[in-house]
Amino acid sequence: MLLLRPRTQTYPWGSKDLIARLRGHTSASHPEAELWYGAHPGGSATVDNRTLTAVISADPEYHLGTSVREKYGDRLPFLLKILAAAEPLSLQAHPSFAQAKEGFARENDAGIDIRAPHRNYKDDNHKPELIVALTKFHAMAGFRPLSRTRELFDALKCPTLDRWVGIAEGEGSEGDHLRALFTTWISIPATVRKELIDDIVDAARTVVAAGSEESDGTEPWIIETLSNIIELDSRYPGDVGVLGALLLNYVVIEPGEAVFLHAGNLHAYCKGLGVEIMANSDNVLRGGLTSKHVDVPELVRVLDFRAVTDPRIESEGGWFRTPAEEFALAKVEVDGTTEVICRGPRIALCTAGEISVAVGESEVQLNPTQAVWIAAGESEQITVSGRGQVFIATVNN
Repeated sequence: MLLLRPRTQTYPWGSKDLIARLRGHTSASHPEAELWYGAHPGGSATVDNRTLTAVISADPEYHLGTSVREKYGDRLPFLLKILAAAEPLSLQAHPSFAQAKEGFARENDAGIDIRAPHRNYKDDNHKPELIVALTKFHAMAGFRPLSRTRELFDALKCPTLDRWVGIAEGEGSEGDHLRALFTTWISIPATVRKELIDDIVDAARTVVAAGSEESDGTEPWIIETLSNIIELDSRYPGDVGVLGALLLNYVVIEPGEAVFLHAGNLHAYCKGLGVEIMANSDNVLRGGLTSKHVDVPELVRVLDFRAVTDPRIESEGGWFRTPAEEFALAKVEVDGTTEVICRGPRIALCTAGEISVAVGESEVQLNPTQAVWIAAGESEQITVSGRGQVFIATVNN
């Protein structure tokens, strides 16, 4: 068992206080967006002065185990993070495995440097992901069913918007209609788009203001969604991402609740602190709400336009199990001593209190944001004691 030092990512949307407060400090000098506890080439955690990637490479059979190596090679299949958003991330989606493999090879063949800002594919892997809230967490996640989007449009009473509603009607599946509306909106001239967004935001302000009256009767989800649209436009006036956000589920989850996103789901985290786990990839296709590279045609190519009724996922016995084969995540509340049985390569991450993690004869004390690497060759039994909270990440077996 080895103490891990995470790789800190300082993206502009990060928070100066969320991770700092988790550590027991007041604030940081710069935005801290993500702490990476994993072995990705773009940012590996370290053990002493060695990267976790190097540690695994020195003895992959011991660290990953036979079954993981047979399926994923000598690469850790998951990436664990703490994510802290003070403002919205870009509107984005991640490719499927086949799309990532093709896109990575295509950009390599084109001679695009892996560090180039216009590079879309940083690796050849897909990226389904799960985030579990540590604070109240706000997210846009997956295309909302059209029936509910029509309710939202009806509540807005925006004549400019009404002229576009017909695109999402007539013959075809729900996914066809969502594709038609989204692809039309992202391709209209900037002046037309700005007028449309301005009118939508003006109408949203009217609905939100009226919603503060107890007798109004507007459903809370509509008020929350439109309040988010207003805030997005204040940060990115006239941005195409504001129109995309109008079609997405807007969810607010409490600590311990989770959202799962398949590859291809359009999404953006808005604000909050959470533990995130995903397939070991950093592939992001952006469609707005960012100053970074936006490749709309490539984004549309990877998008899954099937509606998502509810992106939230429940835990079973403390475990969040998803369709993703690369990872499973457990949230363990500790007040005394608890034993967790799981095999394969594992990471135990403390997020509250003071805890002790013991595997075999080895024992390590952890405070919030500290983590340990537990090799597949070590005991399947993890003993956690003290008072606090720990997340355990492993392969979904």
